[in-house]
Amino acid sequence: MSQVPLFRRVILIVLDSVGCGDAPDAAAYGDEGSNTLANTARAVGGLRLPHLGCLGLGHVTSIAGVPPDPAPQACFGRLTEISAGKDTTTGHWELAGLPLLQPFPTYPHGFPPDLIAEFERRIGRCVLGNYPASGTAIIEELGAQHMRTGCPIVYTSADSVFQIAAHEEIIPVEELYRMCQIARALLRDEHAVARVIARPFVGQPGSFRRTERRKDFSLPPPADTILDVLKAAGKSVIGVGKIEDIFAQRGLTDSVHTTNNMDSVDAILSLLPQSDEGLIFANLVDFDMLYGHRNDPYGYARALEQFDARLPEIQGRLRDGDVLMLTADHGNDPTTPSTDHSRERVPVLVTGPRVRRGVALGTRSSFADVAATVAELSGVKWEGAGQSFASSLIA
Repeated sequence: MSQVPLFRRVILIVLDSVGCGDAPDAAAYGDEGSNTLANTARAVGGLRLPHLGCLGLGHVTSIAGVPPDPAPQACFGRLTEISAGKDTTTGHWELAGLPLLQPFPTYPHGFPPDLIAEFERRIGRCVLGNYPASGTAIIEELGAQHMRTGCPIVYTSADSVFQIAAHEEIIPVEELYRMCQIARALLRDEHAVARVIARPFVGQPGSFRRTERRKDFSLPPPADTILDVLKAAGKSVIGVGKIEDIFAQRGLTDSVHTTNNMDSVDAILSLLPQSDEGLIFANLVDFDMLYGHRNDPYGYARALEQFDARLPEIQGRLRDGDVLMLTADHGNDPTTPSTDHSRERVPVLVTGPRVRRGVALGTRSSFADVAATVAELSGVKWEGAGQSFASSLIA
């Protein structure tokens, strides 16, 4: 049975890949020593994040330029991932209360020849690539050949992804999306990868550029998440950015497609005065996509500082019954040799007009604590994973 909501609405913003190190099993993933926030700050000579610092970010890990605030204006802590994996889908599903205990399949040596042959038969073209690679690197390597032949570029990474890159003038974006849908239908059972990703690009050899018309085709969650529970209870559940892709449109009452971090912030700001009680769930992808995967700590630092500069706009539009929760889905330390995600704990900062200040939430045992907390704050029954920290937030 539903209970009386403690708060009217939760705004959950995932800062994609903004990890804070110290995952207890990092070594098992080859990520020992990764700390996206701390190592980025060290690489650039310190971060300027006054607003995140004021909320308590400096208490979750040691960050050059962001010392622990003596009187933090939010509740703060860290989340530990229990799912088997360190990718976007896995992290978001666990945040939504659905830990993945069996990992998605990965392909460190490329996809099996028989699977690729069947994909080629279904799309009527041969493919190039079929090996793990950085997206920007493989486009530079194979882009000219792709333009000559019309063959799409297929590649993967350390994550469970089947990525298809194509020049927009050679394979129109809608045709690229159709190829992704074909791949999604093919990749089932033992080959059920987490995401099929369309990677359109433009330009000429030596100056290729990926466009913002990327699209993810995800597996649907195998069980209900907090999104489904809130929607079934009649609450508004609005996805911003790639949330609709990550959850395969499941559990959403509406969604807003965005192209970058600032576009997502604008969308959040536009929703705050108008949306009903429930959940606004947003993903800010630039940290990961543009800077983590490209080993660019200076770009990563700029993106963090740009978000920090706009945080007061979001806080200024919160209503009396709103809770703002900031967290992440994994790490992607841009200072390591790897261009892949890193297994890290992630920060959690919680604020709002009626939320207590300066409460240390500690190191939580699962990302799913977010789902359990959102459920209790929203007054809905939750039988999934996680331990709620809602009582710590109540002033």
